[in-house]
Amino acid sequence: MHKTQSEKSARAFAELIEIMATLRSPEGCPWDREQTHDSLRQYLLEEAYEALEALDNKDDKHLKEELGDLLLQIIFHAQIAEERSAFNLAEIVDGISQKLIRRHPNVFGDVQINSAEEQAVNWEKIKKTEGKRSTIDGVPKALSALLRAWRIQQKASTVGFDWAEITPVWHKVEEEMAELKEACEGGLSTKIEEEFGDLLFSMVNLSRFLAVNPEDALRGTIEKFCRRFLQVEMHFESKGQNLSDATLEEMDSVWDDIKRKSANKTKD
Repeated sequence: MHKTQSEKSARAFAELIEIMATLRSPEGCPWDREQTHDSLRQYLLEEAYEALEALDNKDDKHLKEELGDLLLQIIFHAQIAEERSAFNLAEIVDGISQKLIRRHPNVFGDVQINSAEEQAVNWEKIKKTEGKRSTIDGVPKALSALLRAWRIQQKASTVGFDWAEITPVWHKVEEEMAELKEACEGGLSTKIEEEFGDLLFSMVNLSRFLAVNPEDALRGTIEKFCRRFLQVEMHFESKGQNLSDATLEEMDSVWDDIKRKSANKTKD
């Protein structure tokens, strides 16, 4: 059964590769032929975020579609690279296959690893032998600041640069909050920005100890805010009133009512 499914996947994959080669051929699509690595950058990022949105919504139908769109971008870039004789798809697949084998000696070798935490530590050790200059290398600068901070802190923790428990993490958050307040009282904008960044960084560290992905948490809060704000707008529109004409007290009252109803609905 497994072999049959693998063969089916291989055939489907080969067909996708052939379709892309055709689209890029002289007899193919003018738009596809004009694309470059640079022109496709925005689509690679867009498709990744659309896949994340499908994951957030737990929508398998759209997840399947968005993963297909994301795969298309990989095939697209591989085809362009092959045309310039840089590398090809087979080299991409072989490279990641060899990396997975090399970085899982507990599965494909004789190394004994008993937990996910031990695997994370060993993974970073192996990466250092592959030429990584630092433990925190490899975290893309293009990541959102929240996610990049989270990943860098994760990597630093694999070599023991971390607190053993959460209490000092809370203390650090409180310390950074006090320093931000002090900077605000001093009125120095550059110092305020620095201390605000330190506070955010300490909050990201706290998120690790709480087993919360800060990017996911903030994205969820943003979506919650948008839903409730839309309801506030609809409330005043239903009364024939523009939101900008309402007082802050009136808006807060409606907001609190929406929040209470949402909380009660969750309990139900």
